Amino acid sequence: MISRYTLPEIADVFSDESRMRRWLEIEVLATEAHAELGLVSLVDAKNCRANMPVVDSAFVAAVADRERTTDHDVAAFVDVVQDKIGMPSGAWIHFGLTSTDIVDTAQCWQLRDAADLILEALDRLLAGIIKRAQEHRYTPIMGRTHGIHAEPTTFGAKLALFALQLDRDRRRMRAAREQIAVCKLSGAVGTYSNIDPRVEEYVAARIGLQRVPATQVLARDRHAEYLYACASIGTTLESLAVELRHLQRTEVGEVREGFKPGQKGSSAMPHKRNPISAETITGLSRVLRGNLQAGLQDVALWHERDISHSSAERVILPDSSILTFYVIRRMTSLIDFLEVNADRMMANIESSLGLVFSQPTLLALIESGMSRDDAYRIVQQASMDAMAWNKPLREVLAANPDVKLSSDQLDELFSLQRALRNADLVFKEVTQIQF
Repeated sequence: MISRYTLPEIADVFSDESRMRRWLEIEVLATEAHAELGLVSLVDAKNCRANMPVVDSAFVAAVADRERTTDHDVAAFVDVVQDKIGMPSGAWIHFGLTSTDIVDTAQCWQLRDAADLILEALDRLLAGIIKRAQEHRYTPIMGRTHGIHAEPTTFGAKLALFALQLDRDRRRMRAAREQIAVCKLSGAVGTYSNIDPRVEEYVAARIGLQRVPATQVLARDRHAEYLYACASIGTTLESLAVELRHLQRTEVGEVREGFKPGQKGSSAMPHKRNPISAETITGLSRVLRGNLQAGLQDVALWHERDISHSSAERVILPDSSILTFYVIRRMTSLIDFLEVNADRMMANIESSLGLVFSQPTLLALIESGMSRDDAYRIVQQASMDAMAWNKPLREVLAANPDVKLSSDQLDELFSLQRALRNADLVFKEVTQIQF
């Protein structure tokens, strides 16, 4: 992933040094397990631990140099590690293992740690959205369907619904974390033919992973589930981002992204304040969904092992993890510093000339004895007249002799308070969200 969208906390999880440190730890733990089983001497196991090389940029470079000969990254890694540890102890490194034992287990270890960072960031974002939702629990805003004024709602209710959706994404990521936090050290084709199953049990316990049955590779539905959780988070944040982008349009003007001192919205037009965070989140969510497609295609492999998945995963798993973490953090900042213009929200409601109260009027006419179609046609024509004459709908209806509703009845039907009397019921669900 390009550095622009790579935050340091999660970048470290997927660095070459981090990956090879995990490889090395798995290899040494496996040697120690063999020692406990009596296959390897305790002296050799202790030597492997004591002489473990420092995995830094120089070590990574040495592996890369060796790979130019082996044309195999894990084989090159094993060669370098054995050389650093020295013989005869180093000969026990990678004993009974196949490369995928190391690669798959370390990769799942990385993804588990990435999931933990993502979940921590989700908690922070979710708390921020709930805080803003509570702040605007009773702030009226025009509800829109098809982009057209529909009926009033509240800005708090709007945010609360996004909070509930994001909480569902959080549960999806938790489930994906459990599915990906697994270990496989069962050798070629997964039959433990050259390695004792107790080695896998030993290593898994010490790195906090769950051992699972596998062929030579772990089943890739696990990775696809993780990628789906990432894509789902991105899609939820895109939905919120698109909403905020629409609300920031000049003609609407109900919210604005925060604007720090010295920031510039345009290189050409000094007046511009663009929804750049929301637009960035929208764009990156497309990448997350694209990566999911590749992950789903990686599930179908030949027999017990092929590497058609490997090249794709080297890109999509780190990138999706890094991007998911980034868009969560970017949205957190957007929400925390979002400027809400409650006066503009009310002005937009009032600009509709009361048309948004057409449904309660329709229902009142039905209750007065009209057929639904007759009542619908009366309110529809009155709405068209109100727009054509730029006159409040209430006045148009009051002047219509077919509308047998009193002035008090019309006042109640056109009451914003009546329309919003149940809008905050969504908060009953929000209060059930746990951290």
